[in-house]
Amino acid sequence: MRYLHDYLFQAVWWTWAVCWYVTSFTASAPKRVQTPFARLLHQSELIFAFALLWFPQLGYGWLGRELVPRTEGLFWTGAFLLLLGIGFAFWARVHIGRNWSGHVTLKPGHRLIRTGPYALVRHPIYTGLLLAMTGTAVAVDRGRGVLAVLIAVETLWRKLRLEERWLTEEFGAEYGRYRREVKALVPGVV
Repeated sequence: MRYLHDYLFQAVWWTWAVCWYVTSFTASAPKRVQTPFARLLHQSELIFAFALLWFPQLGYGWLGRELVPRTEGLFWTGAFLLLLGIGFAFWARVHIGRNWSGHVTLKPGHRLIRTGPYALVRHPIYTGLLLAMTGTAVAVDRGRGVLAVLIAVETLWRKLRLEERWLTEEFGAEYGRYRREVKALVPGVV
């Protein structure tokens, strides 16, 4: 059982990273891409958020404090959220197919996807990743986990707003209807 505690989260995140990288080669070429500075900023913030989760040495002061007493239930709750989030992100990634990109882009012949996970939320990959990060933070059970999730929320929200602007420009009223009918990240809430 200790093996799961030591390696489950790392194994899931590394599997996600490798799969995401490998499948990035199947994406179609973009016709519009966010600026290199915006990409670098977004990537740097997410790397920092992940570093907070993975490196206990970054737990100075309140960042290193345990939030609630650690229990087996807390670990398994975090593991469940991690797997649910990664699974949801994978479903969305596979469903969107060649329209996917790790950066804000528009593709030639870009289609508005409203089925599968995109019928539940407009940005299901972000929803999945935030859920997985929250699960990891629950298992880490330190202030640094809370900060990591807050950084990820801010970063992905900023990226989401740019995507929303570009999709509105590209699809006009059709995207406006989609925005009114489907929430951005949490079904029925946000």
